[in-house]
Amino acid sequence: MFPLRRNRRLRTSEAMRSLVRETSISPNDFIVPLFVVEGKGVKDEIASMPGYYRLSLDNLVKETKVLWKMGLKSILLFVKVDDKLKDNAGTEALNPNGLMQRAIKTVKDAEPQMVVMTDVALDPFSSFGHDGIVGGGKIINDDSSAVLAEMGLSHANAGADFIAPSDMMDGRIFEMRTLLEDEGHHDVGIMSYSAKYASAFYGPFRDALDSAPVDLKDVPKDKKTYQMDYANRDEAIKETLMDIEEGADIVMVKPGLCYLDIVRDIKNTVNVPVSVYQVSGEYAMIKAAAEKGWLDHDAVVLEQTYAIKRAGADLIASYFAKDVVKLIS
Repeated sequence: MFPLRRNRRLRTSEAMRSLVRETSISPNDFIVPLFVVEGKGVKDEIASMPGYYRLSLDNLVKETKVLWKMGLKSILLFVKVDDKLKDNAGTEALNPNGLMQRAIKTVKDAEPQMVVMTDVALDPFSSFGHDGIVGGGKIINDDSSAVLAEMGLSHANAGADFIAPSDMMDGRIFEMRTLLEDEGHHDVGIMSYSAKYASAFYGPFRDALDSAPVDLKDVPKDKKTYQMDYANRDEAIKETLMDIEEGADIVMVKPGLCYLDIVRDIKNTVNVPVSVYQVSGEYAMIKAAAEKGWLDHDAVVLEQTYAIKRAGADLIASYFAKDVVKLIS
């Protein structure tokens, strides 16, 4: 009863607030996405993602060492390949000497203890910009899953610790887990994009990798037939439970801030780590507004990060990882 109970007593100073803070953040909470390109000495800023870069392998080494010194222990690799290497079958994705495979080995040589996660989807390798094989105006699920499983195996052979299928094909986790087991990769984990929504927040990412769906006849114009409808909530639980049953070790919700209800629902339901991808559009909006002077960049970045963690995320894939670690240090 007031005034015997005054909640403000627990807010009187930063020291006091820190003592009773319910949610904490550390470098251990982050997965750092990195974009890799061919060449040497390349550090190419992504126009729609100010302050974020495509890196050649030599600069990937430098960035890996910087991240490790900061206490960031996991990276998620994406590659941008030349258009001439793209087709409708993901052929280049299976190249044992492909850019992804070399990037994995490069990171492991630079920092052997760094946890290397790899994107498993066909869109960077697809001439149509889709996460699977296109045929008859559709994305062919089972054929795509078979290729994606081989892609994941290729990453495991190159030294990846975790493969991260982001495609949303039905049954692909079972295909991948079965193939990894058959080939002796018992310790290679799967972080499944279990609740990946067909979101408008992916635009800058697709710019970074030149992986947007092409506008051609008989090619789906978007990814809504395999990524989730953003109006749906219960479906996310179903998708996630199926992935765990099929062998996923970590599950992911993507995007982040607009889907915190989904994060909490999943966290309350499952007993595996839950990750969240704070996506490129979320990054770009903060950068653009901060450049205009419309908001405080660091304050908003911290607030959003705490919101994601508070909602139930065990891990956060974020382009702000380095920024946050500097701020909390």
